[in-house]
Amino acid sequence: MSEKIRFDSLPLSEGIQAAVKEMGFEYASPIQSEAIPFVMEGRDVIGQAQTGTGKTAAFGIPMIEHIVPFEKFVQAIILCPTRELAVQVSEEMRKLSKFTKGIWVTTVYGGDSIDRQIKSLKAGANIVVGTPGRVIDLIERRALKLNQTSMVVLDEADEMLDMGFREDIESILEEIPNERQTVLFSATMSKPILALTNRYLTDPKLVKVVKNEITNVNIEQLYFDVKGRAKMEVTTRLIDFYALKLVLIFCNQKKRVDEVVEELALRGYAAEGLHGDLRQSQRTQVMNRFRSGNVSFLVATDVAARGLDVENVDAVINYDIPLDEEYYVHRIGRTGRAGKFGKAFTLVVGSERNRLREIMNYTKVKIDKGVIPTFSDVVGIKKGMFIERVASTIAEGDLDLFADALPNLQHAGFTVDQIVSALVKLSMGVQKNEFGDENLEGELERQSRKYGRDERGGGGFRDRNDRGGDRDGRRGAGRFDRDSRGGGDRGGRFERGNDRDRSSAPRGPRMDREGKPYRSDENMVRMFVNIGFDEKISPSNIVGAFAGESGIPGNVLGQIQIENKHTYVDVPKEYANVVLEKMAGAQIKGKRVLVEIAKPA
Repeated sequence: MSEKIRFDSLPLSEGIQAAVKEMGFEYASPIQSEAIPFVMEGRDVIGQAQTGTGKTAAFGIPMIEHIVPFEKFVQAIILCPTRELAVQVSEEMRKLSKFTKGIWVTTVYGGDSIDRQIKSLKAGANIVVGTPGRVIDLIERRALKLNQTSMVVLDEADEMLDMGFREDIESILEEIPNERQTVLFSATMSKPILALTNRYLTDPKLVKVVKNEITNVNIEQLYFDVKGRAKMEVTTRLIDFYALKLVLIFCNQKKRVDEVVEELALRGYAAEGLHGDLRQSQRTQVMNRFRSGNVSFLVATDVAARGLDVENVDAVINYDIPLDEEYYVHRIGRTGRAGKFGKAFTLVVGSERNRLREIMNYTKVKIDKGVIPTFSDVVGIKKGMFIERVASTIAEGDLDLFADALPNLQHAGFTVDQIVSALVKLSMGVQKNEFGDENLEGELERQSRKYGRDERGGGGFRDRNDRGGDRDGRRGAGRFDRDSRGGGDRGGRFERGNDRDRSSAPRGPRMDREGKPYRSDENMVRMFVNIGFDEKISPSNIVGAFAGESGIPGNVLGQIQIENKHTYVDVPKEYANVVLEKMAGAQIKGKRVLVEIAKPA
């Protein structure tokens, strides 16, 4: 079936027709055009489709049409690999059933109150959307009964198997009558998936999206040929050059996610990580901050990002080239949605060009080689943005309070050109370009990922008030001061207290980056947080929590000093009260913390 189908040409109820019209759908997507007729017939169906292809409506519309309204027993169940996908599917089902009375959708998943979910099931639900683990738990508690269920959907079945849910899925299917209709959606047709379909589906109809339809024409796809440890430098240049506000960055390993988050934080970018080691409550907090825009950069693994549905993602950056062609499609499908344009950037190192060719062969799309922005390119963009902001500020007026600044500086002997140039540099955080543009495609000096590394070539051209300066021919380390491992001090803003070596010795005064006792900034309020290295806290955790909970820009925070059991954070005076109010009862890495004004040393 190659032609698109108009929804109003399908034999759908008035309620469904009204719902799809309100949702702005006129034509069915390819997977919907293929799957809906067979699912409507009651056949078992295997759908091979990726995220963003409209597969929820492909099974959701026929499911709603088959439900007997106002009957409160569970007539259909949808299994999803993650809480996020379960919530997303539930929301879509509620939209589709908005004009169909007597349809009740209940969502069940781990990490949320099971008592509340049991109460919801008792109130009556004819469609249940849930994760396998929580569904099993509810079955064992006799709170969820599937003996009258006539339809089951396994959404993103390959991911559920990869996450170890095979036994749970089989146990759930054994609870449902054999006369059921079973619909399975999977991005891949692996051997485990085929084994599952052979055992539990009857004469299934296979429908799939052909390869030349699985990538979005609204996404500009580019790759950048980089070497060595230039990935972070290239990433930050791309962010700055394209003025990206909301970005998903993908890595292949959990360890790499943590490294990239910390690298970004050290360079002044508010980032959060998302991977399998996070508890459900932590995942929820991270994604809520990303959705709200309090965190601009989300670094994730492929599995952890399944079901992530965020509008207005400007770009996807493949920090690591995906190990599977399907993962590439899943990743870039997070941008360029709802008719908007997006960007997908892939960083390629050496022999990974072979993987890139395999991806292009699979997607039938040529991915062009991008040109890495030069230092001058990025500064030029930033200058243009600065000029626009200045013009806007002048137009707003109310400048009398600041009118004496220019005469005072001129009286000190500076020319107008010098003053303006310095202000532009301060506003943009521009520092000396020590990272030669020609080195971005060559091997960089080996850098340690631990504190105290030689932080050369950081994206020193941001709209941030970095305090690190040039010293001995080196640029500052970025936003945080660090103790160096020999060879002199580093500039920046993050001080790492080396209390591991101090347990048996008296603790001396806190030291600033010049090696002198800590001196407070009169424009800052020093705050105490009762969490530190013992809880594996990093600067990015502190920045993310303060920005996410308080709604303040992460880049306004001052020095951050992490000790074993507590942390000191400098907060601008104008934000102090709101931070104290909003951080009351807040959590960092799942632990409730106390934030208060620090006592004088």
